[in-house]
Amino acid sequence: MTQPIPIRRGRTRPRLLDLFSCAGGAGKGYEDAGFEVDGCDLAHRPNYPFPYHHGDALEHLAALITTGEIRRYAFVHASPPCQDKCSLTVGTNRSQGWGGTHEDLVAPTRTLLDATGLPYAIEQPNGRAEIRKDLTLCGEMFGLGVIRHRNFELGGWTTRQPAHRPHRGRVRGYRHGRFYDGPYVAAYGNGGGKPTVPELQTAMGITWTDVREELTEAIPPAYTEHIGRAFLTANVEVAA
Repeated sequence: MTQPIPIRRGRTRPRLLDLFSCAGGAGKGYEDAGFEVDGCDLAHRPNYPFPYHHGDALEHLAALITTGEIRRYAFVHASPPCQDKCSLTVGTNRSQGWGGTHEDLVAPTRTLLDATGLPYAIEQPNGRAEIRKDLTLCGEMFGLGVIRHRNFELGGWTTRQPAHRPHRGRVRGYRHGRFYDGPYVAAYGNGGGKPTVPELQTAMGITWTDVREELTEAIPPAYTEHIGRAFLTANVEVAA
């Protein structure tokens, strides 16, 4: 395990690299925690609220390592695709080709992140992705209108696992032809009593995009704000 990197807080904020950044749910949480954020995503992301590199995330990371530019960053977050092992797709038709081909980029992402020597977090949904579940977060921990369990493998640092609060009821929507009401909305898909875009925005805490696909792919910023604050609290040296 790499040693924690002291971050000196002065006029500039520590900089974070947000890989596979999608529409910026993770990045916004880190900004709220106190980071300057740069993103990278293969898809064109005009709604991403921070500077970003449009291209392959692993190629971009490898280039940053080769040139030494990676040292501009204090932390790296990565949400690599692993849909073939996601619990929403395993055993369904989607695992045979939803959204095109399914890739598992967790292992090559980890290899490059280890090569940076920087602390990092790899995020994955519940499923069969081969990551350590060093931290598991749920919307109920933050009073959100979604459950959206997400697991995080932490490289080069650790933090305490918060208590998992009991859910207050069901996720609203249809199950096998029957409608169930509940305090949470389903942040995936379109049919079956799924929420409207404004409901999704409110439930997730995301206001800068109204694209349903981007909202359903995102993680709530509250999750990474929690991670970012935990990291900074443990690693920041306050400048005199």
